[in-house]
Amino acid sequence: MTQTTESPARLRIRGARKSFGPTKALDGVDLQVAPGEVHALIGENGAGKSTLMKVLSGVHQPDDGRIEIDGKAFAPSDPLDARKHGVAMIYQELALASHLTVAENIVLGVEPSRSGWLDSAESESLAKNALNRLGHPEISLHAVASTLSIGAQQLVEIARALVTEAKIIVLDEPTSSLAGPDVRRLFEVIRKLCESGVSVVYISHFLEEVEQIADSYTVLRDGRSVAHGRMGDNSLGEIVEAMVGRQLTEMFPQAPHELGEPILELAKLSAPGVGSASLCLRRGEIFGIAGLIGAGRTEMLRAVFGLAPITNGEVRLAAYQGPASPAERLRQGTGLLSEDRKNEGLAVSLAVEENLVLSRMGRYTRRGWLDRAAVRKAASDWIEKLGIRTAGPEAPVQSLSGGNQQKVQLARLLHHDCEVLLLDEPTRGIDVASKVLIYEWIGKLAASGKAIIFVSSYILELLGVCDTIAVMHRGKLGEAAPAKEWSERSIMLAATGTAHQALTLGDSAIAFTSPERVP
Repeated sequence: MTQTTESPARLRIRGARKSFGPTKALDGVDLQVAPGEVHALIGENGAGKSTLMKVLSGVHQPDDGRIEIDGKAFAPSDPLDARKHGVAMIYQELALASHLTVAENIVLGVEPSRSGWLDSAESESLAKNALNRLGHPEISLHAVASTLSIGAQQLVEIARALVTEAKIIVLDEPTSSLAGPDVRRLFEVIRKLCESGVSVVYISHFLEEVEQIADSYTVLRDGRSVAHGRMGDNSLGEIVEAMVGRQLTEMFPQAPHELGEPILELAKLSAPGVGSASLCLRRGEIFGIAGLIGAGRTEMLRAVFGLAPITNGEVRLAAYQGPASPAERLRQGTGLLSEDRKNEGLAVSLAVEENLVLSRMGRYTRRGWLDRAAVRKAASDWIEKLGIRTAGPEAPVQSLSGGNQQKVQLARLLHHDCEVLLLDEPTRGIDVASKVLIYEWIGKLAASGKAIIFVSSYILELLGVCDTIAVMHRGKLGEAAPAKEWSERSIMLAATGTAHQALTLGDSAIAFTSPERVP
């Protein structure tokens, strides 16, 4: 990964334009990637990154512009045509056939045959060679895809791209669901790919990861390419300012707030995936929960909200005690923002306005009739307050970018006026400016006396936003302490169970190799 600006372009996009009705998704985008280079594509949600990559991968046809691969014009008619010409897209939502084996997934669509019959031996040989090339021969060819970890599934997707002899691999938010060791393994794989001449377009909102893995970058804003250069020539602060078009003076804005009386208490709570969890959440408190993926953080929130059975222990919520259904929890003033916004957090086929009022529909009914004007007015207000980018309140949620969908989820909780908010990965997969906005709202909620449990895999935001932090390890919630008494390293030590006195070890306890962000 030592390409220079004089290197011949593997991929060159000039003046790409794409409109959907009156909306200009791409308005003259330029992009250039050299062979064997990692090129970061950076921008806010709705900036045009996904549309540009869908044009590159043949999902959309551009209205104007030119794409070249190795100096030759490239205009794919569909994703299969793009793959045949060496472009592989690996989305954040992995696209494996979960019921097929690893080998079957890797050769899917390009299965070798002999005399009209599938050549299983050749299929396994191709799959094995691809995994060896990635440095992961330990993945069993006969394992069913659904039984693999997310990290292993991602490697299978990359192996499938290698079988089709991809020259360009696009990775869309590849680390959003990966634990720290998997992030490091993915970076090793990316470096191996680049050493063999493959070019990688890397899309991520974790700019510290971009800084570590990328050679160069392009920033999109409002459908235009507004900045590009070699990574390291500009600071992350300058890149962020190019993303948002203004200065961000404070990444973790603080709203003065005071902690009041307890409103939610857990006493040795046990549930599926949760061994024991005890905590005391007070009004006006932002209580952070750290831990590795699979530690039981999500399961704990689901049990509190009534989506999973409580097998032991107690839940006390203000004047209420004991388990309750989700509908009862909502009536009691508790709301959950699910980490799985696609399947649980939103009704994606419904409009933005319908999603915003779903949990409080009775407020807008009169004698059995829905007051559409009132619903639209309420939705329009929240769209403005949270800066949700949408064609209008009546637009289907599925037409929004992931970050704007996340804002719709949060807006519904705010509209419901919950006293206790259970936020599970509220900033996952969204851009820096949107994160800052959500941090501001969390601070405002705490200042108004709301109580928040904030589950996150991003340690820096827990340290920057929360009043109190506790770490979950293998289903057990550790002792809580003020956020100022924690560090990135002490949280990681507690999350991995590698030290009994993690809280007192401080920054000098251990030195981690990159990347520093370890969920």
